[in-house]
Amino acid sequence: MNKIRQEKLECTDDNRIEQFLSQARTGYLGLTDGEAPYVVPLNFVMMNKAIYFHGAAQGKKIDLIHANPNCCFTVSEDYGTMVSPIPAKTDTAYMSVMLFGVLETVNDIKEATEAMQAMLDKYVPGYYEKELSQSHIEKYRSSLGSHTVVFRLTPDVRTAKENKLNPQLSFFPGRNAGMDI
Repeated sequence: MNKIRQEKLECTDDNRIEQFLSQARTGYLGLTDGEAPYVVPLNFVMMNKAIYFHGAAQGKKIDLIHANPNCCFTVSEDYGTMVSPIPAKTDTAYMSVMLFGVLETVNDIKEATEAMQAMLDKYVPGYYEKELSQSHIEKYRSSLGSHTVVFRLTPDVRTAKENKLNPQLSFFPGRNAGMDI
């Protein structure tokens, strides 16, 4: 694995990375489709040092995972644009994390239920009065009739970059270079 080229942007703070992954809403699962990449946006949850997501038990994503379970899972959030009177110094504030490893199907119904409950807690906190039951996971079918499968990625490699927002340089509509000279 290559090192991050811009070392000054590397984030090695485990707590910051964990906090970011717990709050970010969308991750991008990168798979290999022969010679071409295939990237799918997903809801996810970070739990027990692993990324969990779910999906239908049939389809292109499942076929690709079965053919090659090696993956890259990327999460990135844009925090705004920072301006400069010098165009080449205009920059984006962001945080991104890339996780590399092998996807595994979660066959343990207790673990799958915990992961699905953690996703509900993340995306719709407090909405349901009762916790998700194992029988719901076992019996659920998608609108197309497919079972739900839960996947786990325990990363072998994790990289993170962060370019913090400088509020004094934050772009807003109406701001122009003449104001910053």
